[in-house]
Amino acid sequence: MQLRLPELGEGVHEGELVKWRVKPGDSVKYDQPLCDVMTDKATVEIPSPFEGRVAELHAKEGEAVKIGQLIMSFEGSQKTAQKFSQAESGTKADKKQEVPPTSPSMPGVGMMASPSTRRIAREKGVDLGAVKGTGPHGRIMREDVERVVAGAVGGKEPVGRPKEQPEEQRVPLHGLRKIIAERMRLSKDKAAHFTYVEEADATALVELRAQAKEVAEKLGIKMTYLPFVMKAMVEALRQFPALNSILDEEKNEIVYKNYFNIGLSIQTDEGLVAPNIKNVEEKSIMQLAREIQDLVDRARHKRLKLEDLHGGTITLTNAGSIGGLLATPIINYPEVAILGFNKISRKPVVKRVFGSEEIVIRDWTYFSLSLDHRVVDGAVGAEFMKLFIRYIESPTLLLLGAL
Repeated sequence: MQLRLPELGEGVHEGELVKWRVKPGDSVKYDQPLCDVMTDKATVEIPSPFEGRVAELHAKEGEAVKIGQLIMSFEGSQKTAQKFSQAESGTKADKKQEVPPTSPSMPGVGMMASPSTRRIAREKGVDLGAVKGTGPHGRIMREDVERVVAGAVGGKEPVGRPKEQPEEQRVPLHGLRKIIAERMRLSKDKAAHFTYVEEADATALVELRAQAKEVAEKLGIKMTYLPFVMKAMVEALRQFPALNSILDEEKNEIVYKNYFNIGLSIQTDEGLVAPNIKNVEEKSIMQLAREIQDLVDRARHKRLKLEDLHGGTITLTNAGSIGGLLATPIINYPEVAILGFNKISRKPVVKRVFGSEEIVIRDWTYFSLSLDHRVVDGAVGAEFMKLFIRYIESPTLLLLGAL
């Protein structure tokens, strides 16, 4: 019997076979990991849809394999074959942490550590080969490197080997960072980007979030501004559905989505990922806060599932916690819109109070909306933003639904 590379999610046509976890002659059990495949969105584990013996491997590590391509022959019972045919239609695939290949010219490259951790080690002159990792499966974390550096500064015998920094150092572009580079280039090549920026008085939002935060803390939930922003997006998108669509270039069709799966850009040690919250329109503020907290935690600990990364209809990116006045975010192709939420700061503004103008202190912010001009006209984007800002400035209106 034959095993072909199963579907790995919408829009994924091929992947790189990163690693085989079995060899010819091995006996495998149902759901046992067979191989790791890196797609343009994540590295996923292909579980065994059969119980039996591996007869032959038809693809090599490092080879690009297409969906439906023969990758393995195996021996199993008829009952096993039926189980395989059912599993073919929906493969369970979990995002896996990647282990960079060993390189004798770069100490510590064979150890499990993210690119950012490796960069810090290089900057501090720490040999990763001598660092004990405290992360999952012995993965070296940033804290482990900092602990070594602190020991050296404190006069203790350092675990690493501080040394003079070279003028230049080359690091291969691979893994998640390579995927991000490819996705961003694809988006800029395909979509006709333009960005519309609007300011908003976030004072009422700040006050409402503070009230909700007190309730959420008692339930063990971290309440951020994001659930409120997502709900405001949904209400505005209901009236401007062009922003909640994708462009199917093969069929030359605009596909309008009648559900709202909002992607959330999350910074991890290895780079930026954008998993999405499913059916935001059906969930309360508290439910969204809980799901966002869970999604961020799983993203940063490399426990995302493939379904987390597929099915998004629009993306929200938030750099406000870091700072910056505004940005021009890049669209998460093939989506046609991405909303940037920037920092909230206190500033003096002119407001009309009881018929006269006064200078008052307000919580102020900016939103950056990048759109694909092939699908969304500038006027449509501006009208969407106008309605969205109305919900942000008067968030209690979210209780009333669409205006």
